[in-house]
Amino acid sequence: MAAEALPGAVLFACARNRTRSPMAAALMRYRFGHVVHVDCCGISVGMGLDPMMMQVLDEIGVPVISPEPKTFEQLDDGSFDLVVSLTPDAQHRAAQMLRGRSVEIEYWPTYDPTEAEGPRDQLLDGYRLLRDHLGRRIGERFGEP
Repeated sequence: MAAEALPGAVLFACARNRTRSPMAAALMRYRFGHVVHVDCCGISVGMGLDPMMMQVLDEIGVPVISPEPKTFEQLDDGSFDLVVSLTPDAQHRAAQMLRGRSVEIEYWPTYDPTEAEGPRDQLLDGYRLLRDHLGRRIGERFGEP
């Protein structure tokens, strides 16, 4: 997809804005941050960014440039061209909050690696699967830079 066809601003939303939406936002920023404004939020907020999420992004050289997790209500700017919801509850909240606005809302069902149990290496593999899944979805939706 050509840069001129990209949305000007994309918001990724999930449940706690701790793992999935910050990961998607980091991947999107890494590829398109020079031409697209990217932000993320959640329905509620978790306790800081997920360290394992940051570790698996660091493995591929993607920096996490996100402040502390925030909710829809805490967004500095609500003017997005596209909202990508990664959880059903975030999809519902986005639809409620953005009703009547000219914004596209998409739902990408996304696995939550924080619900897995097992040894650390096995847990990290779940985070890698999420990272790779989101990377593929971003590439499919927006193309390659």
